[in-house]
Amino acid sequence: MDKIYVTRTFMPPLEEYETYLEKIWQSRQLTNQGPLLVELEEKLQSYLQVENLHFVTNGTLALQVAMQALDINQGDIITTPFSYVATTSSILWERCRPLFVDIDPETLCIDADKIEAAVTSDTKAIMAVHVFGNPCDVEKIEVIAKKHSLKVIYDAAHAFGVEYKGKSLLSYGDISTCSFHATKLFHTIEGGAVIAKEKNVSDRIELIKRFGHDADNHSMLGINAKASEFQAAMGLCNLKHIDDIIQERKRVFETYGSLLSSKIKTLTIPPQVKYNYGYYPAVMENEQQLLATIHDLNSSNIFPRRYFYPSLNELPYISDKFSCPISEKISRSIMCLPMYGDLADEDIRKICEIVNHNAK
Repeated sequence: MDKIYVTRTFMPPLEEYETYLEKIWQSRQLTNQGPLLVELEEKLQSYLQVENLHFVTNGTLALQVAMQALDINQGDIITTPFSYVATTSSILWERCRPLFVDIDPETLCIDADKIEAAVTSDTKAIMAVHVFGNPCDVEKIEVIAKKHSLKVIYDAAHAFGVEYKGKSLLSYGDISTCSFHATKLFHTIEGGAVIAKEKNVSDRIELIKRFGHDADNHSMLGINAKASEFQAAMGLCNLKHIDDIIQERKRVFETYGSLLSSKIKTLTIPPQVKYNYGYYPAVMENEQQLLATIHDLNSSNIFPRRYFYPSLNELPYISDKFSCPISEKISRSIMCLPMYGDLADEDIRKICEIVNHNAK
């Protein structure tokens, strides 16, 4: 059996990418808001049904730009301990303090019922994560944010194309951010997006991502978050195939669901959510069972990944102590199974056979 990894990057037909390369060679514009980047932003806004979308270098810078655009450069930010480390590191890079609130064991997202108790006089924002593309409780979070005059940033790195109650999940909050890393459902090799609700915030993002100046007019502190034409070209290619990509991944997702033991806790998608089938998490009974399962899978050249470990409140460079027992327990016993559109049914069956054996 060939090695099966947790993901396999989608590669569009080479000739499609070469068509865009020819345009780059003709224009000789490689970066600085080139024509392909502008075209990609417009097409992403149309596909995702959002406004004020900015294509940037990567998803981590997207979070940092979001904080700067909302003038959050100090104070406390309420966030989740169950996410990729970039969620927390972006907060720390902006010299803010993360306040970790435990997660809902069903959705794996921040528990909205526990957020208000964490609000302090120094709290500036809530940074919540749509974990594995499963929506946070956006209604409750909005109520809390309005009550306490807090900004809301959604780390929607996993939520490309997800809809909640018929509306793009990326349209919630003051800002939503995406990651278009090569491992993501939709990728631009490296890349990300910042999506603002308000036009004035969008205008700030436009300046911030370009060093804070427009020609000779230096109006604010900025950073270089500009993406290249080569990244935009890959995005334009992949966007043509995204509906087929999602449909193929749905087949894999549903096949896992039909074969895995009921002892394995997996992601439950609410009926009001149009999902993108980006991930297939599997929660084992405990860490010992998880590690034994990973060992057996690895022995068969199958390589799942622990998403997410450790619980971020346990990072060694977090000086404050937060008790998040649900996140801590799940982070020790969860992995994501291989998930990509051309994963063969026979390979899925082999994976499920090993996982089910260890779940007995």
